[in-house]
Amino acid sequence: MMLEQDTGLSLAIAQIVQRLKGSSLHSQLERQARGSLHKPEIKLESLKEDIKEFLKTSGWEKRLQNAVYSELNVFPSPCHPAAPPEHIKEPLVYMRKAQGSWEKRILKSLNSMCTELSIPLARKRPIGEQKELLNKWNEMGTDEPDLTLFRPVYAPKDFLEVLMNLRNPNYENGDQPSFRNHLGLIQVPLKVKDIPELKDYFSELGLNTGQLGIDDSTQVPPELFENEHVRVGQTVLTEQDSAAAQQYVRQGCPTALRAELWALILNISNQPEDILYYEQLKSSVIQHDLLVDSLIYKDVKLTASNDDYYFVFEDYLYQVLLCFSRDTSVLEHFSYNSATPPKSYIRGVIPFHGFSMYVAPLCFLYHEPSKLYQIFREMYVRFFFRLHSISSHPSGIVSLCLLFETLLQTHLPQLFYHLREIGAQPLRISFKWMVRAFSGYLATDQLLLLWDRILGYNSLEILAVLAAAVFAFRAVNLMEVTSLAAAEAVLADLSTLKVMPLLQIFLFATVT
Repeated sequence: MMLEQDTGLSLAIAQIVQRLKGSSLHSQLERQARGSLHKPEIKLESLKEDIKEFLKTSGWEKRLQNAVYSELNVFPSPCHPAAPPEHIKEPLVYMRKAQGSWEKRILKSLNSMCTELSIPLARKRPIGEQKELLNKWNEMGTDEPDLTLFRPVYAPKDFLEVLMNLRNPNYENGDQPSFRNHLGLIQVPLKVKDIPELKDYFSELGLNTGQLGIDDSTQVPPELFENEHVRVGQTVLTEQDSAAAQQYVRQGCPTALRAELWALILNISNQPEDILYYEQLKSSVIQHDLLVDSLIYKDVKLTASNDDYYFVFEDYLYQVLLCFSRDTSVLEHFSYNSATPPKSYIRGVIPFHGFSMYVAPLCFLYHEPSKLYQIFREMYVRFFFRLHSISSHPSGIVSLCLLFETLLQTHLPQLFYHLREIGAQPLRISFKWMVRAFSGYLATDQLLLLWDRILGYNSLEILAVLAAAVFAFRAVNLMEVTSLAAAEAVLADLSTLKVMPLLQIFLFATVT
């Protein structure tokens, strides 16, 4: 057993070293080490130790630690050395097949739209058009292209239909309906956490722990906790320690520190080379027009532009999403994503209805386009891609749906059965919330408190817990409804909900 652990550890180390070797951090460390050779405190007889000490005292060791921590958070732990690449993407064959056929459907839809509208997938812009776009780069929202003929490639409800039809061919359901396959929409046997396991996993959200996002007084008056929490947050930022920041945000981020803390957790520092990279992406947008650009325009117009919180950020959304569609570095995440990038014209991510809502809340925190872009890209390759690809990962959308249904079935069986009987399966209502990570449904301050915890726990499971908690909160009203439309009406407005009290009541104040 120990030998296996050692092998796994040495494999993980080798993998991280390999990935960091090509990074700009590696060349910066080399430059610093070379430069330190001229310093009087560096002695030839203890060269290795002295350079290590220099890197430690000058803060470079901390940067390296943050980079390693970031790699550990993003990339999956290494499998058996002989495991094929597709096994790292997704270990279950039937999930890989389902994702493959879903991708074919999306591409077919895209291609047929191109054919119908006689539009090329990509074209080089004429010089005049390039100049015009460059001039209005910061006010693209004023542009009103005719997009009536364009339609979103798919909406969350189309994706839910695919997930409902997922089956494990090796798992015999039998003809007799069992408790699980009889009730829920998701029919695949994946392991999800129960309430005791969730309590343990989210222990920092407990009733006796201070939280930002809770107004009522606990044993400690809220203002005392907040003042102390802000002081600790400032210390974490001074130390520049990603791991400490991740632990810290589990209790919520003070508004004034959130932008810096999230950047520290995601290991984003907005170096000159990052700004240059963003400018290169911008120039790529200006030179070439892609079909995806029209889909992005359409999505922003249909979603964020009509949102009371986010319409002011329309220009930022175009800038970030158009650059994102040209970014080849995003392709790296396909090594641990069950999805596979299209082989042409698109850099791997096809926007669906609501995609721009992943970016919109970040605009409240970051006003510098290149920094906003990097934060979004990192949030996407760590978390958001899991919400629209089919996989068995615990933070994948299939597991989240199953977790949501299991929590409701187990703890609110009467409500679950009632809604099912009237044709209002709970997942049909909550699916869109989870796919968008609740963006556009919660008030922004509450959404940011929720995303604090996603970053803090490096997991999306809290989305399923919150969705179940919302149903529990509105259970009395939901027991009165007699149709799907009425159930949707009861749950139509979540903008007044407070995230933390809901989560605490559902996880820690419910008798299990």
